[in-house]
Amino acid sequence: MIVTPATSPVIIIGAGLAGWTTAREFRKLDGTTPVTMITADSGDFYAKPSLSNAFAQGRVPAQLVSTPAVRMADTLKVTLLAHTEVQAIHPANKKITTSQGELGYSQLVLATGAKPIRVAVGGDASDQIRSINSLTEFSAFHARLTGSGRKVKHVLIMGAGLIGCEFANDLVGSGYDVTVVDPSPAPIAVLLPRQVSEQLRAALTALGVTWHFGVTVKEVRGAMDNQQPINPDSTVTPMQVELSNGHLVHADLVLSAVGLKADTTLAEAAGLICDRGVLVDTTLQTSASFIYALGDAAQYAAGSWDADGAVTGGRTLPYVLPAMGAARALAATLAGKPSKVVFPLMPIVIKTPALPIVVAAPATGTPGEWRNRETDLWQFLDQQEKVRGFVLTGNQTIRRAEQAKLTIA
Repeated sequence: MIVTPATSPVIIIGAGLAGWTTAREFRKLDGTTPVTMITADSGDFYAKPSLSNAFAQGRVPAQLVSTPAVRMADTLKVTLLAHTEVQAIHPANKKITTSQGELGYSQLVLATGAKPIRVAVGGDASDQIRSINSLTEFSAFHARLTGSGRKVKHVLIMGAGLIGCEFANDLVGSGYDVTVVDPSPAPIAVLLPRQVSEQLRAALTALGVTWHFGVTVKEVRGAMDNQQPINPDSTVTPMQVELSNGHLVHADLVLSAVGLKADTTLAEAAGLICDRGVLVDTTLQTSASFIYALGDAAQYAAGSWDADGAVTGGRTLPYVLPAMGAARALAATLAGKPSKVVFPLMPIVIKTPALPIVVAAPATGTPGEWRNRETDLWQFLDQQEKVRGFVLTGNQTIRRAEQAKLTIA
């Protein structure tokens, strides 16, 4: 049973970067208000971006944990309820129901993160498709590739976006055969100028990555009884992966990296307004009083609920820097000093050593075009010739701060 403090605590649901950073920033401002963190996993602190380059660094899953949950909780004076499921939120009486009982809150923070997008794939082995969005999932993936007595040689990745390309680079650089399948015409086509996408494609091809663009995975089937491993040094019988154009690929393991979507399950069930994420205003408040959201779970909108009763639009920002900035602003609000979050320009570092890339993409829908200003330096210019985004590759990535000063967020 949960023991309820004399004063209802600030409750944080989720022990990822957004959740722990909120707790840390709050403790800088308030050292006495009870804080309870609830998570379905262990709560250990680790950097999620490290999952997609761990193989090249020779790091096993346990080495990715930077601070154990017990130490985090002790340092920040947080009551940690690990391996606990939050089953419902009751905004009317400021309570939540968990697998350990009911608990009241003074303020509630939703840092529930995102979950992998699942696309429809047929075949009797479609349930063997793996995705990686947590240390637990990476641990299972790592064990599958390196487990005693099993030699996975060929990995097929569904998705040539940022995460798919990072995993492709990491795995091919660690000695695995890698095939990438994507319906788009080039890697990371949503964020990058076409020529940069082609540069990345060429760089990863040179390492051994095989691409299938303009197609999707139709079926993943188990191997026939008489089928032998394609790779001589593999002890794993491969699966048959049929693409939408009829092409067959034999792979030992299929990894889905087609994207993430905000986990709004609890929020929607509680009647909070959700769109592509849990909708929040500039103070990160949801449509319910005393409930806030941030990180991968949130959709950051302009305006205030207090002004006209509704906020609209907004954007999801599933990256590290926005989560940390939002946590600092939210901590002040939780501590009694309402603060609006303001996101500066936040360039993204793409971890593809074959072609290092830094990108600050323009806001979605911004009219304009990419222009190659110098070798390995691209700028997105709007209709008034103002810089709204940039891309740096190779040795030019050291000019990130310089280009950020020239760019209007």
